[in-house]
Amino acid sequence: MKQLKKLIGRLFELIGKEEMRVLPGHIAFFLVLSLVPIITLVGVIASFFHVSISEFVKAMTNTLPNQISDIILPFISGKGIDMNVIFFMIIGFILASNGCHAIIDATDTLYKIDHEDYISTRIKAIFLTILLVGLFLFTLVILAFGNTILQMIQNFGVLGDLGDTIYHIFILCKWPVAFILVYFIIKLIYTLAPDKNIKSRYMTRGSVFTALGWILVTAVYSYYVSHFANYDIFYGSLSNLIIMMIWIYIIAYIFVIGIAINVETYERVVKISNHKTEIDEHSN
Repeated sequence: MKQLKKLIGRLFELIGKEEMRVLPGHIAFFLVLSLVPIITLVGVIASFFHVSISEFVKAMTNTLPNQISDIILPFISGKGIDMNVIFFMIIGFILASNGCHAIIDATDTLYKIDHEDYISTRIKAIFLTILLVGLFLFTLVILAFGNTILQMIQNFGVLGDLGDTIYHIFILCKWPVAFILVYFIIKLIYTLAPDKNIKSRYMTRGSVFTALGWILVTAVYSYYVSHFANYDIFYGSLSNLIIMMIWIYIIAYIFVIGIAINVETYERVVKISNHKTEIDEHSN
């Protein structure tokens, strides 16, 4: 019991640090920011392949604020790609990488590691952003909206007689498969973030906590999307956007708590190792 209190106290101490208090907001903001260039890219690719995106556009206008949808919709309405679109996506993605740059800075501070040079850190931040945004899109599209999207595809009759079977297989397999995928990608991000080679085994507990937390919170959000989200009334899209922002902030906060768990695990192992070394030196 005493050890548990000590553990919880240390976690609160880590989470209470200044760089950790602001980190969830940083991550949530830049995750949302990354959606804009990614959605634009999806629309451009769809226009190249002459894919009908009327339902995609409808979902966009119902979910995103008018100011954002007015910017993005011209790019995905078939006008094609030009230098403005390319510049828009590159700048948006570089700005989104600031979230992972903040993660690197925070982990270096917690692990008491000297920062690498700016260029190396920025390159690593962009790579981590690709991993984190890819995982976020998987969580959003497959876990949060997967049921709704699959039902929409069924309504179009694309799946034919296999529609119900595919839907039930999807419902049965998506959470176990998602946990494994989320766990390994989160663990990779936690391992690569510090500017020091810290072994991945120290990241296991935080990765398990984060993966479970993301799955549970996303399951609740998915249930809301499937049963309570309303896109018909005037304030429906606004309330859906607020709920989505709350969900993103919660998963960002869970991610930060996972960092704190890993740091506490690393500190404890290093402390035990140092203690054993001192005992061995005294015995010799």
